[in-house]
Parts: sequence; structure tokens; C-alpha cells
Amino acid sequence: MNRIVLLVAALGLALAVAVAASHTPDPAPASAPEMAFSANRAMADIEEIARAPHPTGSEENARVRDYLLDRMGGLGLETSIQTGALSERSVERLASWGDEQAAERQIANLIGVLPGRDREGPAVLLMAHHDTVWDSPGAADDSTGVAAILEAVRAIQARGPAERDLIVLFTDAEELGLDGMRLFLDEHPLAQRVGLVVNLEARGGGGRASMFETGPGNAQTVRAFTRAMDRVEGGANSNSLAVLVYENMPNGTDYTLARERGIAGVNLAFIGRAHQYHDPASTPAALDRGSVQHIGEKALEAADHFLRADALPMATNNAVYSDLLGLIFIQYAPWVGWLVLAAAGGFLIVAVWRGRKVGAVTFAGMGLGALGGLWLAISGVVLATAMRGLAGPSMSRAGSPELYYAMLRRLPWLEAGVVLGLLAAALILFGSAQGRRRLVAGALILATVAALTLYEFSWVILVLGLIAVGGALYSGWMKAARFSAWTGLIALMLGLGVVVQVLAPTAAFLIAWPVLGAALAAALGGLIDPRLERHVSLWPAVIVTAVMGGWLFALGHWTFLGVGMDLPGVLALIALMAAMLARPLAPTSRRGLEILSVLAAVALIAGAGLALGARIIEPVPTEGHAT
Repeated sequence: MNRIVLLVAALGLALAVAVAASHTPDPAPASAPEMAFSANRAMADIEEIARAPHPTGSEENARVRDYLLDRMGGLGLETSIQTGALSERSVERLASWGDEQAAERQIANLIGVLPGRDREGPAVLLMAHHDTVWDSPGAADDSTGVAAILEAVRAIQARGPAERDLIVLFTDAEELGLDGMRLFLDEHPLAQRVGLVVNLEARGGGGRASMFETGPGNAQTVRAFTRAMDRVEGGANSNSLAVLVYENMPNGTDYTLARERGIAGVNLAFIGRAHQYHDPASTPAALDRGSVQHIGEKALEAADHFLRADALPMATNNAVYSDLLGLIFIQYAPWVGWLVLAAAGGFLIVAVWRGRKVGAVTFAGMGLGALGGLWLAISGVVLATAMRGLAGPSMSRAGSPELYYAMLRRLPWLEAGVVLGLLAAALILFGSAQGRRRLVAGALILATVAALTLYEFSWVILVLGLIAVGGALYSGWMKAARFSAWTGLIALMLGLGVVVQVLAPTAAFLIAWPVLGAALAAALGGLIDPRLERHVSLWPAVIVTAVMGGWLFALGHWTFLGVGMDLPGVLALIALMAAMLARPLAPTSRRGLEILSVLAAVALIAGAGLALGARIIEPVPTEGHAT
């Protein structure tokens, strides 16, 4: 029972750490110092801008433009309007929103310049888009970005003259196809002076803002950005994995066009409360003011830092970087990743050496431990895909934009279902299914069928499902000695870390850091008690699970919000690493295993119920939705 208490305590602490690391700061009052960012001051602009939907060419859009030009002029910006024609694709999309005069509409970019001491050198571009989709007032996307920039400009002026010009750009037609930014880059003379971009976006109505996209050769940009974030609660809240993932996604933002032309920059956004994305619910009242504070502070401090720097960052090499729970920020060159993995390997050798001296570790047992980890990863992908199928079919299969927005509303339920399904798989890995091989295999057969029929047919899922079922029927890996199983699981993840370090070095930290933590905990535990029988030998694992597990859970939540609708199995990797951290805390007594077995069954049933219930709680709307 004591080990169950340690296991539950460690995972509970990890969850608490993740929640704490994901909270948004309190919004600063309107009475905040004039050189500081205030969400409550920015809200006055958001409430005015987001009174109603204002897509390109609409009367409401014209009202918003007039309001913004007046505000920009009042802040002392040298203002102008750039107009141009919409692309054919954008005209078609605008017409699909019911605009009968779509072919006659024009782009209207709003441009303002705050002069610096150097009127000829590279300038900093601070931008957001002022248009929305046809049926959403867009309080988050992107009224928050526009209002945050206005508040940031006010604070920058209060701090005194800057070294270089600040260009403020509120693009039009971003929602139609990035037409406004394309027009600015192609035709406006100021585009030639842009040395760095700070772009603000949103996909949802809350959550911490993160920096998810940079320019090529980003090491200097990231270093300067993170120094500027020392003044922001929650720190940089960014990592090089997000940049790598976003570069390989089909969608983009206004900054993506600048990045493709080699312009340095940082792209900021929050993606929580996903149900508000392109939805009538995206109103000022529904917006998380803490998110406005977080993204606004980031924009202010980043722009101000770059405006006053002796020189703007140059393209060099891409850096490996990530914040750790919003407390510290770690950045290093990709080759340093090999040193991290080498250190993890050294700690693992110490753990294995200590375990083998007393017979607590065998190479055969390590192999079984690694095999169990592979089973967890494979089963996790199958279970996560099954939960996704219970929540709704794939986008490609349904072919319905209404389903896409319904799935955004179902996302919290789906995430809970996936997490519970993965928890059940991890508890099975910990040995709770010994003697219940057929029940586990039956559950995986049902999960495979659900994934193939309710989500979409995939030969990959079919093969993975068969492997998972076969692994459940062969439960030898469940019987590996605890220290052997733990070191084998660490060895498996160390090998995976080496592969990722070779193929995608800027993303390898996601595996390397947890492996380093787990290997260190194993080495310390082995030095204290190589049989891991004394509870004091388990405390390193408890601490590492709480801290590193919390980091993994927070990162997993953010990742799921970004790609979980299409790739729910992404959390299987997070589950595998969390299991690696907590593996020695699993009970070995018959009673303890019985309790874990019951918990696994409850988690699996509850997860399926939440995922399936999402269809009832958030049905697909019968009316059309913006696309």
C-alpha cells in the first residue's frame, strides 16, 4: 500500500505542477505604471474592436479600421493605409461567407511608424491582423493582438526614444489567405527595412501565450527574446519542438510569409479555450484577461528589447531551447544534446552496475522492461486513436467544417478520455494485469475496431492493434523484476533519444531531459539500496516524477491542444516517458497489483465514456460555420 501512496502522490504532484505551470498571470489594472502593460487598459480597445464580426470588406470592418487609425494617430504614429486586390482564392472564400460583392472588395492594411533615432537602419515590425471570419467577433483572433500592440506602443513611448523605428502593421485578409501580409511584403517600401518581426495571434480564448515560430538560424533571436522575457511572469514559455512541429504543419500565419523570406522574428499566440476559435462565442466577456496580459507583456518586452538593442539578431544556427515550468530557460547548441544523452548513459551504467551486484538487475529483465515500454507506446497509440473515434470521425472522412468546430468544443473531453486511456495502459505496464491477459487483449481488440471504424481505416493502426493484442497475450514483460524493468525502460528511451538526436536534434530535448532525470534517479536509488526495497531509495524517483512529470504533463497538454485532434496518439510518447519516471513506484504485492488492476479498468471505462459522451455534450451544429 505504501508504494501505491508514493505512486499516487508523485503523479498527483506532477499534475499539480503542470496546472501551476499553465496558469495565466493576473491582469494588471488600468492604474498600472505607464511603462508596464495592462490587460485592463487593453480590454477597452478589445471591447470596441470586437463588438461584432468584421471580415474583410464589411461595414463593420470599415468601422474598426477608422477606430484603429484614430487610436494609432493618437499614439503619435505616422499612419497610412495600403490597399490592394484580393487573390482569386480569397474572393471565392469571401463569397462563400455570403458577401455578394466579394469581387469588389480590397485589402486595407493599416500602417503606423514610431520614429527611432536611426531612421534608415533595420526596423522592428510589430503586427497582428484586424479582420475576422464572418461569424465571429474575434475577441481573441485577433482583436487581442491588435489591442495588445496599441497598449505596447503606449508603454514603449513612455519608456523614452528607441534606437530604431517601430513599424506597426495591422494586416487585412489574414483569415482569407494571408493576402494583407503578402501585399505588404511584395509592394510596400517599408518591407525592405524590416529587420525583425513580432507577430501576435490566437487560436482560442485563453491559456498562456507561447512563442511557437521563429526565423531561420534562430539562436541569436531566441537568446535575445528570452532575455527580454525576464520581466514577464511565466517566462518565455516556448521550445524548439514547437518551432519544428509548426514548420511542418500545412497552415501558417502572417509571420510565416516573412519567415519564408528569411526575416527574423518571433510568433506569439495562445491556444487555450479552443472552442472559441472562429466562433460566435469569442467575445470580450468570454476572453481570459490573464491571456491578454501574458501575450501583451511578451509583445511589449520583446519589441522594446529589440528596439533598444545595439544590433538586431542575425541568422546563425538553430538552437535547442525550452523553458522548464516557466521558472528557468535552457538553451544550447544542438551538439550539446549528445552530452546530455552521454550523461544519462553514464547514470544508467551506474544504476545497472549497482543492481547487478545484488542480482536485482539482469540483462534479460532489462530486455523485458524495454519490451513492455514498446507495448505501452503501441497500445497507447491504439487507445488514443480509439478515443478519438469515440469522440468523432476524422476530418477527411467527414468532410464537414461544422465537425471541425464541434471537435474543438469536444477537445477537453477528448483529452481527458485519451489521458485516462493512457493511464490504464501504464497501470497495465506496471504489472496490474498479470493473470488477466485475455481481458487486456479483448479490450485492445475493441479499441482497434473502434479506431478503424469510428475514426478512419488505417493499415498502420491495424498492424499496431495486432501487435498490441499479441503483446497483451504474452505478458512476460509484466513479470520483470522492478529494477530490471526500470533500467530497461530507461535504456529504451535512451536509444530513442539517440535516434531523435540524429534525425531532429532541436527536438531531442523532449526525450533527453526526462531520460537524464530518470537515469539520475535510478543511479541514486541504486546507490542507496540496489534492491530498491527501502522507501528512501524511491524518493529520487518521486522527486523526478513530480518535477519532470509536471513539465511533461504541461507540455503534453499544450501539444494536444495544437495537434491532438488529428494526432491523438502524440500523448502516447508523453505517457511512455511519464511511466519511465514512475516505474519503480509500482507496487509488487498481490494486493497492490489488484488495486492497480481495478484502477486501470475504471480509467479505461471512464475514458471511453468521456470521449463518447462528447458527441452528446457537444453535437455538430446544424447551421453552417465559417471555414
